[in-house]
Amino acid sequence: MTLLDLTPRVADTDRLATLPVAIIGAGPIGLVAAAHLLERGLDFVVFEAGDDIAASVRSWGHTRLFSPWRHLVDPVALRLLEEQGWQHPEPGAAPTGRELVERYLEPLARMEEIASRIRLRTEVVAVAREGMDRTRTRARAATPFAVRVRTDDGEIVDVAARAVIDASGTYRSPNPLSSSGLDLLGSDEIADHVMPALPDVLGRDRAVFAGRRTLVVGAGHSAANTLLALAELARDEPGTTAAWAIRNSQAVRVSSSADDELADRARLGSRVDRAIADGLIEVIDGFEIERGRRAAGGVELTGTRRGRLETLRADVVVRATGFRPDLGILREIRLELDDVVEAPKRLAPLIDPNVHLCGTVEPHGFRELQHPEPGFFVVGMKSYGRAPTFLLATGYEQVRSVTAWMAGDAAAAAKVELVLPATGVCSTDSARAGGCCS
Repeated sequence: MTLLDLTPRVADTDRLATLPVAIIGAGPIGLVAAAHLLERGLDFVVFEAGDDIAASVRSWGHTRLFSPWRHLVDPVALRLLEEQGWQHPEPGAAPTGRELVERYLEPLARMEEIASRIRLRTEVVAVAREGMDRTRTRARAATPFAVRVRTDDGEIVDVAARAVIDASGTYRSPNPLSSSGLDLLGSDEIADHVMPALPDVLGRDRAVFAGRRTLVVGAGHSAANTLLALAELARDEPGTTAAWAIRNSQAVRVSSSADDELADRARLGSRVDRAIADGLIEVIDGFEIERGRRAAGGVELTGTRRGRLETLRADVVVRATGFRPDLGILREIRLELDDVVEAPKRLAPLIDPNVHLCGTVEPHGFRELQHPEPGFFVVGMKSYGRAPTFLLATGYEQVRSVTAWMAGDAAAAAKVELVLPATGVCSTDSARAGGCCS
């Protein structure tokens, strides 16, 4: 399959059937979408901006998930893999992100029917309808999508598609350090002192943190994991210190409650509590960051705390502030998004983080994910907008329903269910968003 569509121009409705479904992103949800389309007999192409599949997962691959293998493998992917002789890892063991990639996602992506349709180092820069901006309506549903991509050699081309599944996630679009939601004043000035969420403190990035003062910003589990790694590093590397800046009076998401449905997650909260009590983590609560500037080999973050102006100094800042969807590539697509969380309007009430945790989100499918643009779906973590309650198993059910709809199987598309144990299953991405995690 080549990037350029050379299909002769015939009636649009006939031509649509000859085109592939475009999948944006070769992470867990994108690859599972490919598996479902393969089983349904629908052609597809997967665009991945990274050098390899699951590029975002690889960046935090040192982090261990909370959930065990039995909750992390899609049933259709499992069936396809087992036909190739794949052995399921120990169901009760919890893998790291790296193990998830190497033992599950890479074997899935290596299947010839999927591998031949993956385009690595190919970034989707825009999605539209062929010859139509978002204002044109006539024959819109019968007009192919134009997926504009930048290839690995820098060429920009449009690829025709019958439908689009955006599974690009949110890892590459983090929330800013600023409490206002706008880019932090001075962010360019301090950029080389700011690390993304879940750096490999004890491995790849050790030299960045050893003997230095690190300020971790964010109130979720990615912040907690980084702080615990810094506390461990401090025992071995003199001069290593860690401070934790949060906007509220306490980090309610990092709970050590005995009622937590995930025991490992509860233990994470307890470990953070002990590190704070032992003086290994300094907590700076109620801090609203307004500006950053370079200062004496490090940075200064200025903001308000309990109504007073305050400045914090650090050598390194870790931005564990959660994530948001990148909607820039969808400017010419007709979207219907919730005003608050930027999720599809029908889905938003089901995932409101003020009401729901990981295990309380109801199963949902193509109906809740539909937009006014026929044939276009955002799935996975990106479908949740700014809500951090995404479940990996929920993402699998999303693409099962969406691909059934694309195949014309209305009954299967409409029947959505998610069978989870009381412990729940959380996604590989949601730890990055500061909410519940696998």
